Amino acid sequence: MASSDGSMERRSRRRTPARDSPPAIGRRAERYRHLANPFVPLRVLSDDEVESIHLDALALIESTGMRVLSANARARFAAAGGEVDETSQTVRMDRAIVERALTTAPSQLDLCALDAQRSVRIGGSQVAIAPVAGPPNVTDLERGRRPGSLSAFQDFVRLSQSFDVIHLLGPCVEPQDVPVQDRHMEVTLAQLTLADKVPWVFCRGHRQISDCFEMIRIAHRLEQSQFRERIYTYTVVNTNSPRQLDIPMAEGIIDFAEAGQLTIVTPFTLSGAMAPVTIAGALTLAHMEALVGITLAQIVRPGAPVMYGTFTSNVDMKSGSPAFGTPEFTKACFAAGQLARRVEIPWRSSSATAANLADAQSAYEAEMSLWGALLAGCNLLLHGAGWLESGLSASYEKFILDVEMLQMFAELFQPLAADSAERATEAIKDVEPGGHFFSTTHTMQRYKTAFYQPLVSDWRNFGQWSEAGGKSVTERATAIWKATLDEFAAPTRDPGTVEELTAFVARRKSEGGAPPVT
Repeated sequence: MASSDGSMERRSRRRTPARDSPPAIGRRAERYRHLANPFVPLRVLSDDEVESIHLDALALIESTGMRVLSANARARFAAAGGEVDETSQTVRMDRAIVERALTTAPSQLDLCALDAQRSVRIGGSQVAIAPVAGPPNVTDLERGRRPGSLSAFQDFVRLSQSFDVIHLLGPCVEPQDVPVQDRHMEVTLAQLTLADKVPWVFCRGHRQISDCFEMIRIAHRLEQSQFRERIYTYTVVNTNSPRQLDIPMAEGIIDFAEAGQLTIVTPFTLSGAMAPVTIAGALTLAHMEALVGITLAQIVRPGAPVMYGTFTSNVDMKSGSPAFGTPEFTKACFAAGQLARRVEIPWRSSSATAANLADAQSAYEAEMSLWGALLAGCNLLLHGAGWLESGLSASYEKFILDVEMLQMFAELFQPLAADSAERATEAIKDVEPGGHFFSTTHTMQRYKTAFYQPLVSDWRNFGQWSEAGGKSVTERATAIWKATLDEFAAPTRDPGTVEELTAFVARRKSEGGAPPVT
């Protein structure tokens, strides 16, 4: 039951619940809605090393260039003074073009949600968290691994809406039971009707983006000109490392920049595979590719909202499989944060694991990722909850385990009070040597709210835990996601708006939808 301050009351640790009783669920914690990181970002490179990587990336843009498969994008680069080789589709630019683009890219972004209290600021010390994005499969302990579906996507929207430490929505799983020409509308409709947080839009062609923008405009009751004035949605553009930008990604940068919506330009550089085997080499390549994408957005519309995205890790050199949550991933995060601050653009990072189950490996690899991303000062954490199997599956249990870790970081970010009352000198005087503080006035006044109360961790002793069913953390996570979905109530929506959205989707489906562009 929710208390007056929005937190959830929980059972005392001293009370033993009946066997198989549902867990108490702590979801609402409004202090998690707008997080600021109070810590100085960790550094792994010297200022000279950061500058060397930046200058090497600029030199590569000038001399080697990047293949850009979109003729429209190449034309825009050329119009801005870039050198374009149409035979090889290669774009080269003088560093002055890139440096000029960096001066127009904003250092702070404000994203508008349907509920103004859910709006998000990105930049500086602010931290926003989004769930897992885009796996083709979904998995849970009871039903196993299976192809993603619209029903599963809707479940993950509900879960994302239910926890305040998740600030943005995302494409948590691909609904493969929906035709590709209609899929973008169904996932956007789910986001706009089941939640009130900022939605995500994939870059899969002009018409799909246009449909999604129109639906968001309808939901916010905006005129076209109003939609272009503020940020209402976001996307991620991945380069095809090494040194290639494909058609839908390049066109997505253009469409989002023209509409004034947020593009997160993110090279996917796996050290030893699509990038040099050294982390510094992978970061240099990633920095180059990110700068090219950011420059395109600023060429299209100076001041267009962009983020510097990085997703650098290593591969298992025995199998070639991606590895995440490794020491190399964490060090790459520290360095990427430094590079983002060098160009003064908000930075996106990730939480990831290569584990195939929501088990101990998935937890410690994700936490290594979180330490790297959050303590390096990331402004937006993507794949924050639910990522499993190197991004091939979205896991219900992993979503809950990740929320627990995210809430613990959110508590870590809360100020540590140290005034005279908190220093507790009178309480220290009142307790005899060898005594205890359980019943002191100081403790009794604070014990209900003194410590973080866990979502899924079980702090009872072995006897109490056994009497309650002896369930593993994954089994407890199953009970929590099921209870969360059972209790879910969507935000209230104006019936006329919902009707207009539904009618738009029906009309566009009857017109054939919008196949993705490849």
